[in-house]
Amino acid sequence: MSQHPNGVQPLGNCLLRGGCNIRHPGLGSLAALSDELLLSVLAQVSARSLVACAGASKALHCFATHEELWRAMALQECEGRFRFRGTWRRTYLAARAAREPPPASPPLRAPGLYSDLLHKPHWLATRALDPAWLARDTLPRAAGLSIAEFRARFEEPNVPVVITGVVNQWPACKRWTHKYLRKAYGGQPAVVANYDMAFGDYAAYCRGSCDDMPLYLFDSGFAEKAPRLVGDYLVPELFKEDLFQVLGDARPAHRWLIVGPQRSGSTFHKDPNATSAWNAVVRGAKKWVLFPPHVIPPGVHPSADGTEVATPLSLVEWFADFYADAQAGEARPVEGIVRAGELLFVPRGWWHLAINLEESVAVTHNYLGPVGLPAALAFARAPAAERLVSGCADRGALADRLVAALRQHRPEVLAGLQEQGQSKRKGACLAELFRGGGNGNPKHRRVSAACVRSGEPVIETGAAVEADAETGAGFRFNFTALCN
Repeated sequence: MSQHPNGVQPLGNCLLRGGCNIRHPGLGSLAALSDELLLSVLAQVSARSLVACAGASKALHCFATHEELWRAMALQECEGRFRFRGTWRRTYLAARAAREPPPASPPLRAPGLYSDLLHKPHWLATRALDPAWLARDTLPRAAGLSIAEFRARFEEPNVPVVITGVVNQWPACKRWTHKYLRKAYGGQPAVVANYDMAFGDYAAYCRGSCDDMPLYLFDSGFAEKAPRLVGDYLVPELFKEDLFQVLGDARPAHRWLIVGPQRSGSTFHKDPNATSAWNAVVRGAKKWVLFPPHVIPPGVHPSADGTEVATPLSLVEWFADFYADAQAGEARPVEGIVRAGELLFVPRGWWHLAINLEESVAVTHNYLGPVGLPAALAFARAPAAERLVSGCADRGALADRLVAALRQHRPEVLAGLQEQGQSKRKGACLAELFRGGGNGNPKHRRVSAACVRSGEPVIETGAAVEADAETGAGFRFNFTALCN
């Protein structure tokens, strides 16, 4: 870990130095504000005012040049139209002036300034990853699986697995360097942190940044913008049956190119629309930590309806603050490192994070197999579906559109699930899930909350449920509901 560029130290060190902190005389009347509130105030002022504040005192200089302030300003005002210049402050000033900045001067030293808020981001960005975070490997691994074996051992039980011997045969493993990807994109921008950014500019950022949570390239439109990339890999046979394909171009977003430097990655989340996913590492290596659907990871706070999730902003921060708690919990995570040439199957509903251990390139697809169809339909019919469903237009109608398309293109899938529902004596819930439009009759919307939460058909009452024959396009359910 390197020293903070301004010499800022953790607040606890102040006690070891006799309690002398230059913060109070250096900030004057502003010293009455907490560090958090002071940065919030500075975030509201203009860049010109920040530059002026930086010249007032050593203490205020450290607050006014704090990298997170200038990063937020650069992203908000410049979006993806910038070339990284070593620091976010220089990057912003160069982008706004539209000219090369003057040579960087040595950072101003402020000995005697103690602040956890200023020190921690630099500490997280420069500290070495603890070997204990990487040592544990409980991910099962398999090679040469048939489709039947994969479904029986992993997809139906809904458990993760690393699959080897597939990705390393792709041309992408040899081709996908930054130079190749830049040429493949041509003049088209990539999506980086939800901003459009030239791939060459992003590559420059990856080489020069020292953020505690680096910007991440996560582009769902890469196939259209860089079509040659699609020819560099193949969807593995295990995942080719994707029921969302029946929706054609109206299907939810399902494939992403993923590029990022060391320490970049994705914080804890569940994959969209109750789908499963496969994530193939083409270059580099990723540490994965996964929890089953019913176990909320420590430090993660989802809203009651699941539409929002609060997590530590930095992946390293989660490892530093919560990894030990995860190991001490009753349900320990499934975790391990997935390296170049390997593929991870991420089951539906599992919480997961991934951190790049080195500069990495990957491709991932979300898919909906027959095994996951009941859970996906329950998810798309949840009360908060308009906010939960993602990656498509008319989100609240996704379930109806999918069922209608399956009736037309894959009726045998629905027939198979009808048979499954009868065998489980829970057909009433399935009939509701497959309702293709409805006529406003409340009996067509009786799905229990437990059904939505678990993804398993659960009958709410003992009444029979029957899909309307006219709106069902000839696909009629007439199950007798049985429940205890």
